[in-house]
Amino acid sequence: MEIIIIVCYLLGSIPFGFLLTKIFLKKDIRNIGSGNIGATNALRTGNKLIGYSTLVLDILKAIIPLIFIKIYYIDFIYVASLCIFLGHVFPVWLKFKGGKGVATYIGILCCINFYLGVNFGIVWLITFFLFKYSSLSSLIGSLSVPIVNFFIFNDEIIFFFIIMFVLIFYTHRENIKRLLNRTESKTNIY
Repeated sequence: MEIIIIVCYLLGSIPFGFLLTKIFLKKDIRNIGSGNIGATNALRTGNKLIGYSTLVLDILKAIIPLIFIKIYYIDFIYVASLCIFLGHVFPVWLKFKGGKGVATYIGILCCINFYLGVNFGIVWLITFFLFKYSSLSSLIGSLSVPIVNFFIFNDEIIFFFIIMFVLIFYTHRENIKRLLNRTESKTNIY
């Protein structure tokens, strides 16, 4: 189990937004926009390819190891998922200052219950097209997951999704303050 924890944490901590902007733009993403290493801030570099590549790679860094875990070590799927998420949010390579975990959470959802991943995506898109705030969309999308899980799937893993919502709420605490103060930046995804 210790190997699963370490490997999943290290895979989760690969900072794709940081690496892509450093390699292709010769910039430090931590000095751009919000200073976050995730896909939303990668879009703020002005390079949509880097933004969307960061999104896809952050999703895949959860999906690839979790498919392996699901096949060979299913009992550890939730521990592995949490370690991947924490690796993204607190990467050892960047002094434990990482992304907000949303793209990685999408990958986790798609592996645990694909329909919950689709639910998250639909709620995120509807909220985004109504309000244009990536942070608000992420918060509402992650809140919808335990609710939908409870009413539709009614299984025991609701506590895992509640914990994940609390973690995403925590990573978005500055965004929540800006949303309440009406100073949050709208996101252009086109």
